[in-house]
Parts: sequence; structure tokens; C-alpha cells
Amino acid sequence: MKNRLGLFALIIFLSLGSVKSYSQCSICTKTVQQMGEKPGKAFNAGIIYLAFTPLAIGGILGYKWWKQNR
Repeated sequence: MKNRLGLFALIIFLSLGSVKSYSQCSICTKTVQQMGEKPGKAFNAGIIYLAFTPLAIGGILGYKWWKQNR
């Protein structure tokens, strides 16, 4: 079971690295546009990185809850 969970987490982690997404509010967009292209890409990557942790924790807790109630 641990192998499946580890494999699933690895697949999700690797698939998130290939997704292009733009996760900025209007104020952040204006600020990043003034900084240039390279800092803007790093800013987007940082937003995705920070969003992944709470979503992963919620996913793990949800999976454990589902597994326990099944």
C-alpha cells in the first residue's frame, strides 16, 4: 500500500512540474510585469509551490478519512 501511495505522489509531483499556469491577482500581475519575464516566471513557480503544500496535506487527510470509512 505504501508503494502505491508513494507512486501516486510521485506522479502528481512530476505532473505539476509540467503544467503552465498563471496564478496571480491583478496587483501581482502589474508588479511582476514591471520586473521582467524571468522574475515573473519565478514568481508563478513560487505561487504553485506554496499552493501545493496545503493541497497535498488536504489530499492525504482526505485519503486517510476515505480509507478509514470505506
